[in-house]
Amino acid sequence: MGGVTTDLAKALQEASLRVTRPRLAVLAVLREHPHIDTDGVIEHVRAEHGAVSHQAVYDVLRALTDAGLARRIQPTGATARYEARVGDNHHHLVCRSCGSIADVDCAVGDAPCLTASHDHGFVVDEAEVVYWGTCPDCSAASSK
Repeated sequence: MGGVTTDLAKALQEASLRVTRPRLAVLAVLREHPHIDTDGVIEHVRAEHGAVSHQAVYDVLRALTDAGLARRIQPTGATARYEARVGDNHHHLVCRSCGSIADVDCAVGDAPCLTASHDHGFVVDEAEVVYWGTCPDCSAASSK
């Protein structure tokens, strides 16, 4: 196994997941293509490794998400996307025009980034913030 594959296999083992070719392939795609949708994952895995079923990819994404190796995000009105950046409670910028997504580090202070005005007795461990706007490419195109 190469260095990257070894790192991916170690991550799977540490999450108590069996190391399988589909899991390695999907995790590699998530690390290379943040904010990718399921169809994009399938396309990249098939281009690299040949035939893989939709169901296999869905199953792997669910297993990786459940194990904390992937994060599923779904901005309002958009398809679900996946990323391998987990555990740091970062946020996202979403372009209203093209749908591109960019990471934004924690807004202020330690996770969960924002202190609720009233926690209603909850023990808050995560805050989800989505910033909406227009990306530079779409802004430039609309001003032409």
